[in-house]
Amino acid sequence: MKLLGLDSSGLVASAAIVEENITIAEYTINYKKTHSQTLLPMLDEIKRMTELDLYSLDAIAIAAGPGSFTGLRIGSATAKGLGLVLDIPIIPVPTVDALAYNLYGCNTLVCPLMDARRNQVYTGLYEFHKRKEKGAGYDLYTIEQQCAVSISDIVEKINVWCSETDREVLFLGDGVEVYQEQIAALIKVRYSFAPSCCNRQRASCVATLGYELYQKEIRETAAEHAPNYLRLSQAERERAEHTAKGYHIREMQQKDLEQVTALEASCFSMPWNYKDFEETLTNANRFYLVAETDAVEGADRILGGCMLTNIAGEGDITNVAVHEKYRNKKIATALMEALLKLGRERYNITAFTLEVRSKNMPALRLYEKLGFVSKGVRPNFYERPKDDAIILWKE
Repeated sequence: MKLLGLDSSGLVASAAIVEENITIAEYTINYKKTHSQTLLPMLDEIKRMTELDLYSLDAIAIAAGPGSFTGLRIGSATAKGLGLVLDIPIIPVPTVDALAYNLYGCNTLVCPLMDARRNQVYTGLYEFHKRKEKGAGYDLYTIEQQCAVSISDIVEKINVWCSETDREVLFLGDGVEVYQEQIAALIKVRYSFAPSCCNRQRASCVATLGYELYQKEIRETAAEHAPNYLRLSQAERERAEHTAKGYHIREMQQKDLEQVTALEASCFSMPWNYKDFEETLTNANRFYLVAETDAVEGADRILGGCMLTNIAGEGDITNVAVHEKYRNKKIATALMEALLKLGRERYNITAFTLEVRSKNMPALRLYEKLGFVSKGVRPNFYERPKDDAIILWKE
């Protein structure tokens, strides 16, 4: 049986061809290039060097997650595309299991660590059990399934398990470099770190473990395959957080114009009119975000809004407003954070500016928390009532 193994779950990109118990070719690179730049060229080079006929492949084993969201998507798309064209199944191999497989036959507890950001690691706990048949090798045994946890949580479990069994633990993966000092401070049992030859993802391990899974009939069609992210993406977390609070943030649409105009009129003495906001919809250098309730349809659907205009690479923020009934619920904070993020992504803006009434202390405190600093004052800038304008900048 001939398998293609792919792993783009972390910084490492790796591709391999494994047939039965022989690795025919493996190409692994750990360098500052995106997987979209490396994975297909690596596979093409393997194909050329081994004179591989892709139609001779029986299945594709892919590191299916967890890992880098972008990396998983690239690997998944590559596997799905090949699987559809070649009409062969995909074997979804748990990323952390495959990483542990680097240490095949090890007699210690094995703990892979992948940096998951946000003070977490993708990890699990494993050991290898000798098969009873003479010369039959080892089985990977899972003690703690792959998960996303803090380094302190996994080390606490290691301390308990190794103390009870009088075993040593061996760490590997890119999370070791990130959390090495914390491990040293927290761990109470014997431990060591895997050497560079076997401490990162390898597609040959994905393919070899994939073969074992295939024998257990763990496989899927290319159409069925999807990455296992194990946790929500940043965008999904933000969306879930806002939904839990009863609202979500999106760009203004035609259907919002009447309510946005009414919101503006209720918050400002010199408000924009319907036509002003309508023109925003067709202005490529401007967007208006709304906070929309998840609870009701009708008059109070729009809870708040804010606008950004791209002026020669600088972001001019205006029209920040929240319905009076919904203030002090951090809606303005969520709107501003979304505005800054979208401004950076869409226009590559690095400097933002806005003006605010000198007596509007809640707004001034909000902008200060977001990193804005005062750069000047426009005396008597506002009418009805008269007030100075504080000029704020964030770079």
